[in-house]
Amino acid sequence: QETRSYEESTDESEEDESEEEPKLKYERLSNGVTEILQKDAASCMTVHEKFLALGTHYGKVYLLDVQGNITQKFDVSPVKINQISLDESGEHMGVCSEDGKVQVFGLYSAEEFHETFDCPIKIVAVHPQFVRSHFKQFVTGGKKLLLYERSWMNRWKPSVLHEGEGNIRNIKWRGHLIAWANNMGVKILDMISKQRITNVPRDDISLRPDMYPCNLCWKDNLTLIIGWGNSVKICSVKERHASEMRDLPNRYVEIVFQFDTEFYVSGLAPLCDQLVILSYVKEISEKTEVECCARPRLDIVQPLPESCEEISSDALTVRGFQENECRDYHLEYSEGESLFYIISPRDVVVAKERDQDDHIDWLLEKKKYEEALMAAEISQKTIKKHKILDIGLAYINHLVEKGEYDLAARKCQKILGKNTELWEFEVYKFKEIGQLKAISRYLPRRDPVLKPLIYEMVLHEFLESDYEGFATLIQEWPGDLYNNTIIVQAVVDHLKKDPQNRTLLRTLAELYTYDQRYGRALEIYLTLRHKDVFQLIHKHNLFSSIRDKIVLLMDFDSEKAVDMLLDNEDKISIDRVVEELENRPELQHVYLHKLFKRDHHKGQRYHEKQISLYAEYDRPNLLPFLRDSTHCPLEKALEICQQRNFVEETVYLLSRMGNSRSALKMIMEELQDVDKAIEFAKEQDDGELWEDLILYSIDKPPFITGLLNNIGTHVDPILLIHRIKEGMEIPNLRDSLVKILQDYNLQILLREGCKKILVADSLSLLKKMHRTQMKGVLVDEENICESCLSPVLPSDASKSFSVVVFHCRHMFHRECLPVPNTVSSVQFCNICSAKHRGPGSAILEMKK
Repeated sequence: QETRSYEESTDESEEDESEEEPKLKYERLSNGVTEILQKDAASCMTVHEKFLALGTHYGKVYLLDVQGNITQKFDVSPVKINQISLDESGEHMGVCSEDGKVQVFGLYSAEEFHETFDCPIKIVAVHPQFVRSHFKQFVTGGKKLLLYERSWMNRWKPSVLHEGEGNIRNIKWRGHLIAWANNMGVKILDMISKQRITNVPRDDISLRPDMYPCNLCWKDNLTLIIGWGNSVKICSVKERHASEMRDLPNRYVEIVFQFDTEFYVSGLAPLCDQLVILSYVKEISEKTEVECCARPRLDIVQPLPESCEEISSDALTVRGFQENECRDYHLEYSEGESLFYIISPRDVVVAKERDQDDHIDWLLEKKKYEEALMAAEISQKTIKKHKILDIGLAYINHLVEKGEYDLAARKCQKILGKNTELWEFEVYKFKEIGQLKAISRYLPRRDPVLKPLIYEMVLHEFLESDYEGFATLIQEWPGDLYNNTIIVQAVVDHLKKDPQNRTLLRTLAELYTYDQRYGRALEIYLTLRHKDVFQLIHKHNLFSSIRDKIVLLMDFDSEKAVDMLLDNEDKISIDRVVEELENRPELQHVYLHKLFKRDHHKGQRYHEKQISLYAEYDRPNLLPFLRDSTHCPLEKALEICQQRNFVEETVYLLSRMGNSRSALKMIMEELQDVDKAIEFAKEQDDGELWEDLILYSIDKPPFITGLLNNIGTHVDPILLIHRIKEGMEIPNLRDSLVKILQDYNLQILLREGCKKILVADSLSLLKKMHRTQMKGVLVDEENICESCLSPVLPSDASKSFSVVVFHCRHMFHRECLPVPNTVSSVQFCNICSAKHRGPGSAILEMKK
């Protein structure tokens, strides 16, 4: 409640008005603190990692836990507590008050020191390692800076460290360094050498040091932060080089950062490499135009060498801020936890760094749902307050409220995941606002699957208003998502109103396909001439359903239909197809023609029918058909070709039937094409045809020219030239005669060239054979005489022997061979000469 009320009380602060996210969050320290401050006022506080120590104006010191609950109470003085100091262990406490009393005692031991001075003691600081016996030291600040050390007799021995520059109002002890502030400035003492190593003078001497006290804070063992008035300095303690020592201390201080603030500094604390500054603010009242106290500010700044960059700035609504002075505010912090305590007489506020839950809170407050969702996903293991699903649902609702229905539906996929209950809830919500179409594209189709009613509801929505969208969903959604029968009936009912609607018909065919009613689907596809009809037939083996629909298929796409029919002859026979196409001869021809191209023999019984089909619908392919077909009745074909006066086909048929002279006569008389006639005569290679061709052409000069140019290699041109009548004018005669002579010369050259090649090849082969025959032949103990079958070589090598080796590699003893013929001394291998006289006729004779 205290946290919520404090946040409500700061609604008017600047950070709430800006779009920048605050860096800190605030809550009042309640419980026991609330009870204390109702009757008393806070004067100072010290923070330890285990507990808090709060001093009041009525001289009380309270030990509190981090929740503000009172754990212990000390009545130190009847007047204001000025300072509380704790050692690092948290076992010893030093307290000073306005009546000059100083107490140092153990919280868990009987160890205690009391001293009363004749002036108010503003500050006390115990040694950070006070718990250790050889560090029993503390300092007090009044008009003098006194160091108390316990001697070996357990007596406390005071010594003056500094005096003469006014009241000492702040002391901070860190390690071996003590920093203190008096009216003149800030000093630092090195406790090891007992030397003062620096003096940082006060900037604005016009400010009363009791009203605007100096604030000191050690960032680490060597870095001191000083805030006084509206000036901030960051000082670094460094070691002096040995060559620079002389009579100087071995350490010195360098101011590394220095800048001025807009308001008066009431407290300082480090935050990583940044600073947290508590500022006292005065402003002019709009009503009275008199300067008055405003809400204090807590700023986070980034120090720069001569200035600073403001990171965040929060105005704090603490209780009684209108009556407070700069000296009434204090800033304490807990090292390592980034907790900052703002102390005022009537209030203690805790500031802490915002965590990821706070970041998400701020994003949701600013309606930045997508960023909040992303932040939650990234840090889902660390957030405690928020759930990704809750943020996502809020995001969907926000998008719906803004009217961004498509984006809201798209986000459902990611946010709702596999939660079917939430999916169904969102679908009904979209139905209520009339936006079922928006969510239809993103409904889950596999893992999870929603109730069939959800999908049917969406389909009915589209069917009533968007046929194309309905068709798209039917194509994209698996058929098992909904009750197919219900949707089919709904489509049929709509088709009664619009029976020619192609979109509905196509969709109905797809629904029939899902329902395995392929026959009905096929009828619709054929009616629509749909491209998927052939795929449907193949996929579901619907060949039995298309036996009586072959004409429709051919009319739709004859090429695909014929290919399909020929690829599946075992399912729909050739005879059945031809029968179905009987009344459509042009389609019948397309089918039979492709069948003939695939196999010349499969449709042989239809070759006679194909003659008339080719003649009627495809004459260019008639002649190739007649040439390739061996089952075509030639007489029938000749009759049809003669009836239609197909000269080329008739010529081919006459020549194939052996009537070459009639064929040649038709070429000469009907076509009057001498080149074709010559080509025909060359194909037939018949002397009588050449004689007929010459007789027919002898009185036709153009024909004579054609013959002279082409018959030189088949017929002696002299026979033609002798028959030409004297005085007949023949076109291009000279060129024709020159060509005849050139052809003759070319033939002579070719013969001579061939002869030279033949002689050269024969000589080359003869030499190769001679070289081969002159090579030696290996004879060893394994070789036997082909006549007596005993080893060719004798067992006794000392005896003389004679062996005959033929080039055929047959071997004989000399005495085993017959005596050579007296006519010729050449011997032949008995084995090879029985077959033929060959290469074995030559002899190699080995004698020893």
